[in-house]
Amino acid sequence: MRGLVNKLVSRSLSVAGKWQNQQLRRLNIHEYQGAELMGKYGVNVPKGVAVSSLDDVKKAIEQVFPNETQLVVKSQILAGGRGLGTFKSGLQGGVHIVNRDQVQDIAGKMLGQVLVTKQTGSQGKVVSKVYLCEKLSLVNEMYFSIILDRKSAGPLIIACKKGGTSIEDLAEKFPDMIIKVPIDVFAGITDEDAAKVVDGLAPKAADRKDSIEQVKKLYELFRKTDCTMLEINPLAETSTNQLVAADAKLNFDDNAAFRQKEIFALRDPTQEDPREVAAAKVDLNYIGLDGEIGCMVNGAGLAMATMDIIKLHGGTPANFLDVGGNASEHQVVEAFKILTSDDKVKAILVNIFGGIMKCDVIASGIVNAAKEVSLKVPVVVRLEGTNVEQGKRILKESGMKLITADDLDDAAEKAVKALAN
Repeated sequence: MRGLVNKLVSRSLSVAGKWQNQQLRRLNIHEYQGAELMGKYGVNVPKGVAVSSLDDVKKAIEQVFPNETQLVVKSQILAGGRGLGTFKSGLQGGVHIVNRDQVQDIAGKMLGQVLVTKQTGSQGKVVSKVYLCEKLSLVNEMYFSIILDRKSAGPLIIACKKGGTSIEDLAEKFPDMIIKVPIDVFAGITDEDAAKVVDGLAPKAADRKDSIEQVKKLYELFRKTDCTMLEINPLAETSTNQLVAADAKLNFDDNAAFRQKEIFALRDPTQEDPREVAAAKVDLNYIGLDGEIGCMVNGAGLAMATMDIIKLHGGTPANFLDVGGNASEHQVVEAFKILTSDDKVKAILVNIFGGIMKCDVIASGIVNAAKEVSLKVPVVVRLEGTNVEQGKRILKESGMKLITADDLDDAAEKAVKALAN
């Protein structure tokens, strides 16, 4: 028995960890959008423009950069590691510094192509825009970020006098150079706080007073736009003695969408999992995973338990899908459409414990979904709770070939067996 419990706990932690790494839904915007937003708050950023076609590239070179001899061409995808990425076409690197007459050629090799980085997975992401920037003469590169910190219960500024590489590498190589300055969320950033950050960055020539003001402006951006993370790597010092945000990565709290409408209008659904986009449109909580058993459950805790039991019986969950406590038939139908749109799904497990959510509503949704979606995979259903008898009767009278289960353990075991068959 103890061995079984240990096995369950081990697999539970594995699934839970993967789910938790993905389940926080935070708006992520492109670098060019972040740079534009920083500019509005008075933060120094390079002159740049995003383009989506070769005609736009040509116009930008002529109109925005008439006197530049070199430009930086940056592929725009919602993932890090672009500079060291590889296009599936064979082109190495998603960021290039090129002469003016080479900009169109390199941009043409990026646009519409799939870029694979350490954060995209092997499938990569399509580059729909490239960001053309002026080439600055950088004399120093530093690291700067603001995050939300649980320990201090507020914003935390992290800075390092060395930058241009990942913070993980910096922390490993130069742990003594990293400084952390917690900010009182009620008092806001003070001159003393900003001065500590600037002293930690240790700029070589930039004016200290101006640098302090830049730090304060970055914090104001973080606070006023409901950021969950603001990262600049590198925060660069130029030959003209200015601090410049040479990169821009910003995430925003989805709970603030109602008051940050302009920012949330920047969302790029083409860079997101289309199943998650479809789920969000009908208020379903969906996270795609890598398994073969599609799950539809009510309640996040029960959904986690369902995935755990599937793993215990030797299966792998294909998703986390919580239909909530008051889902409609329409939402259940849409949930089935999302599950069956995943080619990896070879079986579906429906696990409903009816409280607020009524079993007859789920049953009607399953029947209607079967009419709209050509179900080609076995469906295991476990219903318990409010209106359970009505729900079972609806399923029985539908004539559908369903596999019914008495409890969660039975359901998971049957789903794994159905998968094998």
